[in-house]
Amino acid sequence: QLQLEESGGGLVQPGGSLRLSCAASNFDLTTVTIGWFRQAPGKQREAISCIMSNGQRADYLGAWKDRFTSSRDNAKNTAFLQMNNLQPGDTAVYFCAAKSRDPYCSRFSAAWDDWGQGTQITVSS
Repeated sequence: QLQLEESGGGLVQPGGSLRLSCAASNFDLTTVTIGWFRQAPGKQREAISCIMSNGQRADYLGAWKDRFTSSRDNAKNTAFLQMNNLQPGDTAVYFCAAKSRDPYCSRFSAAWDDWGQGTQITVSS
């Protein structure tokens, strides 16, 4: 099982920024596809972005367009999700996930093999 450890969530005021980290502890991050998702209370999990093993990034359309950016630091074996101009609608639990079965991105949660523990982001004044 691939182990992913997330950090960086918390409470932020509207208009603020946060950067989430997703550290791989027992595998090389460059060998899998990494995805970012979020799930608000009472809603389905949404796919935000993914970075394939070759470094190519795919961003899914959503309310986060032009505000969220995913990246990967190979030396740190860590993926990041930079979130700017956060709004109350961004309040959710955010997850990173790893996909080792194939190198492709997917918006469907069932296609992903391993998940981080999730981190809560609350946007409120």
